[in-house]
Amino acid sequence: MPTSDSLSNTFAALADPTRRAILARLASGETSVTELCRPFEMSMPAISKHLKVLERAGLITRGREAQWRPCRIEAAPLRDVAGWVEQYRQFWEQSFDRLELHLQEIQAAGGEAADKKKGAKKHVRN
Repeated sequence: MPTSDSLSNTFAALADPTRRAILARLASGETSVTELCRPFEMSMPAISKHLKVLERAGLITRGREAQWRPCRIEAAPLRDVAGWVEQYRQFWEQSFDRLELHLQEIQAAGGEAADKKKGAKKHVRN
């Protein structure tokens, strides 16, 4: 399980919609910083700042091949986040299962009460 600092860095990096959009783009393959800038109304330095945050969180790596500076997504921090969230998914599923059982008990008790009420009305009419 990751340390809380690495999770904090990952969540902080994911908190920004621009950085999430960058990751979504990189999920389809590596690309250059110039290509990453195109869909955003931001300067190259602003995108570079976002990339630095993603890089510090371990979510991307940046290379250097002559004039091309490719960025690649790194899945390990996302896998760590998924593992952390999974614990809470299990908690909620168990909670919903308990709620479902409780509601079934209430419905069953309500059905029994309605049957008793109908029986009492028939008895009074006779």
